[in-house]
Amino acid sequence: MNITIRRFDKRKEPQSIEMSYPLFEGVTLLENLIKIKTTTDPSLSFNGVCRSGVCGSCAVSVNGKAKLACSYKPSDGDVIEPLAYHEVERDLIVDKTKAHKTLKTSYAHLSSIAILENSSKVTVQSDCILCDSCYSACPVMAVNSDFLGPFALTKVYRYTLQSNENKKAIDAIQTSGVWDCTLCGECTLACPQGIDPKMDIMNLRSISVQNGHSDPNFANMSFGDFGFNNF
Repeated sequence: MNITIRRFDKRKEPQSIEMSYPLFEGVTLLENLIKIKTTTDPSLSFNGVCRSGVCGSCAVSVNGKAKLACSYKPSDGDVIEPLAYHEVERDLIVDKTKAHKTLKTSYAHLSSIAILENSSKVTVQSDCILCDSCYSACPVMAVNSDFLGPFALTKVYRYTLQSNENKKAIDAIQTSGVWDCTLCGECTLACPQGIDPKMDIMNLRSISVQNGHSDPNFANMSFGDFGFNNF
């Protein structure tokens, strides 16, 4: 029995390659990776620190779904890849800079959102381990690289619960933000901590409406002719 790991080293290879490795049954994916590195291929690169689902550093994609390697037990035929929408540094190690700095980079065109970075009141959801699973699971990222993403929007929602300066934050997420989410719920399913970004985004939409905003997509929708002129 084997697992397949999609490997890439931006310093050497022009494209990724798939390599098959023996599966060590009954242990987590992270333990498999450690065993592969120590017994089979010492060149394999991956992240993993706490081994107990706390640090979030070991998140990878398994068969197209984001998983924590320290929690997931692999099966024969699993395909292991780096997280989606991230620049790959080497093998399963990715650059999380973009996702973790969305309030500095993706929000660069939204200067008013700086209040989130400067406010001492702001906290990310207490259970978030910054694993990027929600970011990697979001299908909107595939068609809109400027989308703020579930992590950032969840942080904005938490901010609105703790501050009276809601309007500036809400105004800042109207472009490539709260209305661009498809509400598919993939972010919620991917979160290993049980956080519900989908619900937070739905709440943000309600708050947006209360602040005078509306879904810009409505203007492009056609609801057909319901024969109102006949009444």
